[in-house]
Amino acid sequence: MSRACALSDLDDGKPFAVEVDDVAVVLVRQGDVVHALRDECSHAELSLSEGELTSRGLECWLHGSCFDLRTGAPSSPPATEPVDVFPVTLIGGDVHVDVSVSTNRDTKN
Repeated sequence: MSRACALSDLDDGKPFAVEVDDVAVVLVRQGDVVHALRDECSHAELSLSEGELTSRGLECWLHGSCFDLRTGAPSSPPATEPVDVFPVTLIGGDVHVDVSVSTNRDTKN
């Protein structure tokens, strides 16, 4: 588990790109909850942090695939594969992410 940023760095509902232990991660704050997903669309390998949050999830800016913030599952085509979702812990006003484990897949290295 590594520090990604300060909680105050995150605007509610706005994707925020960070690198955690050499892994590109997109953070999305929804009130007191922070979600962490791999910052790469499973369809076209583009940065999801450049997209926007919609009612269907985090939308990729190029082809419009949306990903559920909790499960990483695509909720719209053309993506058919989920993106990794990482555990988040808030510690003393900081956001910590564990990129060694994906909550929706097997352990990553």
